[in-house]
Order: sequence, then C-alpha cells, then structure tokens
Amino acid sequence: MKLTNYLGFTEKDWIELLEECGAKRFHASQIMKWIHHRFIKDFSEMSDIGKEFRDYLVEKGTLLEPKVRAEFVSKDGTRKWLIQSFSGSLFELVYIPEQDRGTLCVSSQVGCVLDCDFCSTGKQGFSNNLTSAEIVGQIRIAIRKLSEIYPRRKRNVTNVVFMGMGEPLLNLDNILPALDLIRSDLGYGISKRKVTVSTAGIVPAIKSLAENADVSLAVSLHAPNDELRDQLMPVNKKYPLADLLEACREYAKKFSDKRPIFVEYTLLKGINDNFDNAKELCSILRDLPCKINLIPFNSFPGSAFKQPSSRRVREFQSILVEKGYSVTVRTTRGSDIQAACGQLVGRVSDRTNRQAKYGEISLVNEKYFK
Repeated sequence: MKLTNYLGFTEKDWIELLEECGAKRFHASQIMKWIHHRFIKDFSEMSDIGKEFRDYLVEKGTLLEPKVRAEFVSKDGTRKWLIQSFSGSLFELVYIPEQDRGTLCVSSQVGCVLDCDFCSTGKQGFSNNLTSAEIVGQIRIAIRKLSEIYPRRKRNVTNVVFMGMGEPLLNLDNILPALDLIRSDLGYGISKRKVTVSTAGIVPAIKSLAENADVSLAVSLHAPNDELRDQLMPVNKKYPLADLLEACREYAKKFSDKRPIFVEYTLLKGINDNFDNAKELCSILRDLPCKINLIPFNSFPGSAFKQPSSRRVREFQSILVEKGYSVTVRTTRGSDIQAACGQLVGRVSDRTNRQAKYGEISLVNEKYFK
C-alpha cells in the first residue's frame, strides 16, 4: 500500500480528512503546528492528538522529507544543498543570506521541461515534477538546518522564491498547496509579498495562479522582441510577448495592493544588451506596473554566452531609469559553488534526451556567434 505523504497537506486537506474519520476539525491546527512549527518526523509525537487518530496516520501515511546528499558553502555565505527526490534524481536548493533578510530559492521540478539557451538547468533535460511534500520538505530542511547554523536569529528564511530548478507553472497541482503552506500561519507564515513565483511565460497558468494564490509574480523576459526571444526561449513560440505581457497586466490588476510584476532580464554580451534593446524593452513595458531586475549572465561549463562589462550593464540600466523604470542589478551570489541564477543542475534522469544532445552541459551557440 502506498503511503500518503502528509507534509503537503493544507489546512483544508486536514479538515476534510478529520471529518472523514469522525474527528473534530479543530485538530487540523494542532496537527499542522506539530508538523511545520515543531518539525516532528513521527505522528506518535503529537501528544495532544488522540491515539486512535495518531495510529490511523501512522498506518496510512508518512512525513518523509527528500534526503540531503551534500551541502556547499560559498565564500559569500550562500548555501546550496544537493537533494535527492523521491524519484532518485537530484535537485538543488539555495539559501542567500543578506543583512536584513534570508532568501530561499526552491526548486519545482527535477530538471526543466523548457530549454532556454542561457540556463544550465534546461540542458540537463527533465525527469519529473516535485510533489508538494518535496517542495514543502525543502522549506523544512532549510529552516531546521539554518536554525542550527544561526541559533540566535529569530527568522532565517524571510523570503521564498520559486526560482530554482524547473518551471513552477508547469507544476501547479503541487505548487499551489505548497504556496498555501508557505504563507499560512499554521505553516511557515511568510508574507504574500515575500513569496515570489517566477515563470518563463506559461500564459494560461499565470491566469490560474492569479485565481488560486496571492503571491508576487516574476517573469523571465530576457528579450525585448519575439524574434530574439524565440531563439533564446523556445516557449515564446507558443506564448509570444504580446500574450505574455497582457497576462501580466491582468495579474497586476487582480490584486489591490499595487504589487509590481518583477521582470527578469539576463544580460548576454552582444546578444540582448545593446542600447536599442534597452529602448525596445522600455517600449514594451510602458503600461505594465513593474520592477526590472537585470541579471548579468552567470557562465556554466560549455556555454558560449558571455557576461557584458560592468560599464555596459550600467549604461543599459541608465536608459531604463531615464524612462522612469525602477531597475536593480542582481548581485551575483554563490557562483563559486555553481549556485547563481541559471547555474543549477543537480543530477537528472533525463526523459527528453537533452543531455545526450548537450553532453556534459556542453553547448555551442553557433546561431549567435557566426
């Protein structure tokens, strides 16, 4: 008999289960606090829950976390954990400490279905979606380990971003309950403004996310026109910029607190970093409430892309700022342990044959460098 992993159960799920078993629904809050606040690993530890229901949970379910196989620490304090999924493949989880916050970058898939040219994860191919228990398990693992490393800090994880391995919006069935638990006071109590889901542009799922979760949205744009984006990000051929930006506008209208859309733009030397690109970006974003995050490319083995000079990054930023946009340049963190944006790889049992195509993440982008 396959056991149910209750790590991914929301308050609604617990109430339904309790009522099915003839138990009182108020036990849902007690059970969730045991699991997500006290990090129990065995239901027998829940001393204020009746033995009959505890025995039922022991018989029917588990609180199994994915296993940490390795930990890497960067010279800048960034931490990366290599984690084994229930499928046996490996994925990665990253923690980025800053003076006033700690950001946890979680994965949603083992590998990635998409094949963006400048991203190392995509070159690994795709194995499977992570379950809600595996996603929530990442939060538990990080909070528990960080409390041992920084015991005097009141809260080590203040922000959660779905910017690790995978395309989150292609795994909505598991992302949505995880988001519920991350934001719930009975779960991890992280503010909706500090939980961000990033997407390469799965338009129908952006609409579903708006209807089912109140979180911040980040869009990986990386090009200011369809011609270039088609080359860099094949998903654009199915969901072109006009449709994507319209979905973003609708998402922004959905919430009353004037939350901006975060636009992510990786700068690739000689590809998308010229002044015309910057002006075109200003034009297509002109009626979208947004903040732009410029990301100087982080290299990975086999990639022919290069990072533009600091001067070119500043010049690109200046053009956007002059047009009234709020623009930040992301500081590269954890690059010495391959934990920076676009560098995560894990070890994937590829179902797409993409690994064979790219070898050991070897990639020659001849179409750009002729």
